[in-house]
Amino acid sequence: MSILSLRSPAYLAMPRRAARTLPLPIAHVASRRVPSEVLLDGHRELVIQHQGSEYHLRLTRNDKLILTK
Repeated sequence: MSILSLRSPAYLAMPRRAARTLPLPIAHVASRRVPSEVLLDGHRELVIQHQGSEYHLRLTRNDKLILTK
């Protein structure tokens, strides 16, 4: 993802209204990384509760992860 510079030709070619409404760059925060082995802890399924609903994270026979509601 590139950030549009105030000196770039694309910025300078924009109508003034568009140039004034450009969103500010968002600071990227590193995402937490958790190995699937830690989450599953030797099991093939994990139930995640989120806002009153249950989601199932399953490990398939082909070692793929599937998340279903």
